[in-house]
Amino acid sequence: MSDNVQTAESTNKKMKYRLFSSVLFILFIGLAVTAYLETVDRSADGPSGEPAAIQVDREPMDRSGVDGNPTSYADVLADVRNTVVTVSTTQIIEERIRRHPFSDDPFFRRFFGIPEEREQDEPRYRRRQGLGSGVIVSADGYILTNNHVIDGADEVLVSLGDRREFEATIVGSDAKTDVAVLKIDADGLPSATLTDSDEIRVGDIVFALGNPLNIGQTVTMGIVSATGRTRIGLLGGDSYENFIQTDAAINQGNSGGPLVDAKGRVIGINTAILSARTGGNIGIGFAIPVNMASNVMQSLITEGRVARGFIGVSIDDVTHDKAEELGLERAEGALVVEVVSDRPGDRAGLRSDDVIVEVNGRSIPSASALRLMISQTPPGTVVEVAYYRDGERRETEIELGDLDQLTGTPDVAEEDELLEGVKVSTIDDDVREDFGLTSSAEGLIVVEVDSSARHAEHFPLGTVITEINQTPVRNVDQAREALRTGRNVFLVHRDGVFRYLTITLE
Repeated sequence: MSDNVQTAESTNKKMKYRLFSSVLFILFIGLAVTAYLETVDRSADGPSGEPAAIQVDREPMDRSGVDGNPTSYADVLADVRNTVVTVSTTQIIEERIRRHPFSDDPFFRRFFGIPEEREQDEPRYRRRQGLGSGVIVSADGYILTNNHVIDGADEVLVSLGDRREFEATIVGSDAKTDVAVLKIDADGLPSATLTDSDEIRVGDIVFALGNPLNIGQTVTMGIVSATGRTRIGLLGGDSYENFIQTDAAINQGNSGGPLVDAKGRVIGINTAILSARTGGNIGIGFAIPVNMASNVMQSLITEGRVARGFIGVSIDDVTHDKAEELGLERAEGALVVEVVSDRPGDRAGLRSDDVIVEVNGRSIPSASALRLMISQTPPGTVVEVAYYRDGERRETEIELGDLDQLTGTPDVAEEDELLEGVKVSTIDDDVREDFGLTSSAEGLIVVEVDSSARHAEHFPLGTVITEINQTPVRNVDQAREALRTGRNVFLVHRDGVFRYLTITLE
């Protein structure tokens, strides 16, 4: 009996304990919910308490750089930014609507409602838009930009930073350096300051300005990555490449804008980039040195053409083997391979295997350096040339000739129009000399081109036509006999390369 009573009492104690625990748990949950609801109510009523203790320094940033650590280039770039312009171009392109092959059928005409007077292909015109940048270099409205920005343009519109717009005149352009000069009718314009681009060094801070992708004026910062970049192949085989390389971001639309130094002076004209397939910037951009661009600009303004000096010699780089053979300490300079008879170099006494090392006291490290320096020196200038012959240093003076005398249109035995706006000539010894052709060059050479002609872009001055429709051509009559209505295939030689061109004639 007593055991049963103890068991009952034990059971009652356990039940009371569980009940007490449950009550405590419910009270705890209730308190927690109440505390949460009170917090929500307080936040709904708005913020309370003291504001956060933050630190604010309203002192303007010191942009003077007096301590040798500039924190901003805003003041340096303020003036040159006002000289940067947007160049918008429009090209009118004529297209012809082809006649249907059954358009001569009266039934076909009536069925499709074709007018009887529609006897030939009808012209249709469309407008091709282009965009680039430029920089004002004189208060009276001269602007430097790229040739490829305005090439083929029928209309050029220049937009200034103050939103004024002007129709621009193309003063001149030079495809061999990708430089073009525009002129707008305005006075008192802000103009950029140019500097000596020969004095820049790898590592100098630079800024690229322009209107990339038409988003508005943009400034990007980088350094000079390299100087004297040649043989990049951006302008063609007969060009004068001498680029400044930079990692300042250059994108489409920056072309023609200035590359400036840390003092806000123009050192180059942005012209091109090497890019991945996307066409975006990958940190390899190129600018034309402003010394070259300025020389081209002044020549275009004063003479209407680019007057380039020339010596009249074929040159090449000096290899280590050649330097050892000639008894030179270093493989530097421009090796004279051939001297053209009765040209400035010949008259000054230069010979094959001479190595030119200085011009007017300036070092000549390579053949391309000599070519660039002479091309930027006006014809008629007398230059002092230092060279090595048989290991001995010598000097001479050369009065530079005019390159147009070498590449201009010669007096030829036969010259006639082969295609509309494209005149060709037979090739003889005089033509070979005047155009710098090899002794094996044969065919017809383009001696005059109307830039507005339909096929002008396919046949620039100096193009050699060797075959038409697999038929060798040596005179105009042969060429005309080889031409036919419809598709024609030309084998041409230009810039040291043979290539095929397909032209459709009506």
